[in-house]
Amino acid sequence: MSPNIEPLPTDAPDNGPLVTAWRLDGAGGGTEIGWGEVNAGVEGPVWIHLHFPNPEAQRWLVEASGLDEVVTDAMLAEETRPRAVTHGSGILANLRGVNLNPGAEAEDMVSVRIWLEPGRIITTRRRHLRSVDDVRAALVRGGGPENPAALMALLAERLAERASDVVEALSDQVDDLEEAATRRDPQAVRHQVADCRHRAVQLRRYLAPQRDALGRVAVERVGSLSDDDRLLLREVVDRLTRTVEELDMARERSQVIQEEITSYATEQLSRRMYVLSLVAGVFLPLSFVTGLLGINVGGIPGSDNPDAFRWVMAMLGVVFLGLLATFRWVRWW
Repeated sequence: MSPNIEPLPTDAPDNGPLVTAWRLDGAGGGTEIGWGEVNAGVEGPVWIHLHFPNPEAQRWLVEASGLDEVVTDAMLAEETRPRAVTHGSGILANLRGVNLNPGAEAEDMVSVRIWLEPGRIITTRRRHLRSVDDVRAALVRGGGPENPAALMALLAERLAERASDVVEALSDQVDDLEEAATRRDPQAVRHQVADCRHRAVQLRRYLAPQRDALGRVAVERVGSLSDDDRLLLREVVDRLTRTVEELDMARERSQVIQEEITSYATEQLSRRMYVLSLVAGVFLPLSFVTGLLGINVGGIPGSDNPDAFRWVMAMLGVVFLGLLATFRWVRWW
């Protein structure tokens, strides 16, 4: 083991063919190896983590890895959905982790492609994934996985744990929005509620299939996995199940907040329309009277009487008060 090796920083410029590779010692540690050793062929339990867009990494996977075409195509696939299948004596898995890279959205999840076979695990990725750093840091400390199958289980566990942290933060944000919607104008949090719903949908899109995929692997009788590895995977599945349920709850609560906001807006609109209707109902008869007296024809009563205007105003006042009393009596106001 190399004690001076530190975990990769989150913004490491690791776009070469090899991100990291380790020869495992079976005791939770190992020795980090370089690209030359990987190219030459390395014996023993080994973990090889590649940046697959690099042409050298692609060449190695196709020509020197010993993988068949089905596995190679899956390891180099541009777009992946979470899945896990057995292939011969190995397991082919596509998993997703939350994107915690600087300037990125957590729900823009990062994929990692995994091939596990007896004595070797190969992983590929396009973007940096902190869960891989967690596994490497565990190997540096000497408390990491003892074999490739345990490494896959630990990686799945770290992916689930980081996703759980993001979902818990999302749930806390929904709590704050529920409180904010009751304390101030609900319209002020409308866009935040919509954003929470969108994030919950995006996260569930990948976490639910990932839970199902790992659940299938946990019950498969494949020589690459020991009973302890299957037990850890079942724990990961349970954690993902709780995470997905929390996502569903956050989405439903966001929907309730959205409905409350819509109801509030509808109530406000109805109240304003009601006030306008009352005003129109009061002034419509008055407008009719003044319009009738304003027609430009002969015979208008009081046209020659200097007190006629005061009498008309008094009459309009009586009509106005009568209308208000009528509206009050029928409980329109």
